Amino acid sequence: MNTARFQHLIPAGVIFILAAIVTWLSFTEEPIESFLFPRAISVFFISLALWNLVRAAGGLSKVGEGMSPAMIKNVLPGTIIMIIFVFWAAKGLGFYVASSLAFFTLYTLYDAVSWSSLKGWLKRLMITAAFMAVIYGLFTLVLQVRTPRGLFF
Repeated sequence: MNTARFQHLIPAGVIFILAAIVTWLSFTEEPIESFLFPRAISVFFISLALWNLVRAAGGLSKVGEGMSPAMIKNVLPGTIIMIIFVFWAAKGLGFYVASSLAFFTLYTLYDAVSWSSLKGWLKRLMITAAFMAVIYGLFTLVLQVRTPRGLFF
């Protein structure tokens, strides 16, 4: 197996494993009514992840050179923040508080604006508030999905 194929296979495998875990959780959690939307989405995503894995294993993924060490270094902080969000913060702090903190932290890490700029901090806060308003409207009002309850919500 050549290096390019191996570099496509690793991310495809990780994505498939994560999709499998999410799918399994959506089918095993209670109450059933709260997980109908996540089940539909997770089945769609695991299908895409399986297709991607098969393409990577068969050498059909010919786009790019895979993930370079520099790209992994750039993606790693965001991945760590999202893992903390999924496995601790959402249940510990509540979905909306944890989502706000995760979004704000990710935005701050990847934003090109200097951390010493007051205008940059205000922009980050306003965009985080707007993002959370959309998320609240989508999950609570439109989809009527139960979100993890925690310390604050």
